Amino acid sequence: MKPVVTENVLVDGARIAYGIHGEGDPVVLLHGTPSSSLIWRNIIPHLVNAGFKVHVHDLLGYGVSERPWDPSIDTSISGQVPILEGLLEHWGLKQAHIVAHDIGGGIAQRLAIFSPQRVLSLTMIDVVSFDSYPSKRTKQQMEQGLEVLIKTKDEDHQAHFREWLISAVHDPQNLAATSLDTYLSYISGPVGQASFFQHQVRHYDPKHTMEVAGRYHELSQLPVKLIWGRDDAWQVLDLAHRLHEAIPGSELSVVDGAGHFSLEDKPEEIAELLVDFLKKHP
Repeated sequence: MKPVVTENVLVDGARIAYGIHGEGDPVVLLHGTPSSSLIWRNIIPHLVNAGFKVHVHDLLGYGVSERPWDPSIDTSISGQVPILEGLLEHWGLKQAHIVAHDIGGGIAQRLAIFSPQRVLSLTMIDVVSFDSYPSKRTKQQMEQGLEVLIKTKDEDHQAHFREWLISAVHDPQNLAATSLDTYLSYISGPVGQASFFQHQVRHYDPKHTMEVAGRYHELSQLPVKLIWGRDDAWQVLDLAHRLHEAIPGSELSVVDGAGHFSLEDKPEEIAELLVDFLKKHP
């Protein structure tokens, strides 16, 4: 699968893989877990064709960015914010449109609340908020302890997370035919499996969003768009309405035939919603 991140830069000593596509007003895309920048691959061409300059990266500890050996290096939602700020500096962006999915939404929320001057608009697609994560199923798994999970047999690990990833979409056949194996490869194997639990699962803690949840109303200072898959089983639709109510003036669009990885299920429809919103808020 053709990567969307082809460049690398050191941010606070950590190697971050990134890509820049097109020309025009700057848009920054933030992915979530357990995915990577590839989840934006079908969105980027629409943004480029609409006249936007798209900036995308793999979060620290994800995709093809560095997987730090030192467990003290913070790859949580909060820890990703200074990495993003370092990238904005590297890219020479004082302001940008921010578009986020899943835990990328937590990163975006913290950036927009603590540094609203950096954000032209905020679009959140099937994001975490309040204490909406981890899911009951993930909590039960985490209770086994990270050491046990890291040492699970590779075939058992892959079988479990293949089924888990499939539960994120409305159309499993499409995911299986496109990006499923790539997503699974990033979180499996001698490096990927341990890294997944160290850099992702270990930080599934709602404190990162609960710290700012009481300030969600401040996001009303910005143009805010919420896009949600109607069949999202990870961040259910009720959460979209709760977040919508917490941000006065925000817009909410619900996409039929889409799950949590709505960008995999309905990329064209989401891209159209996104372009329309960004064009209204140059």
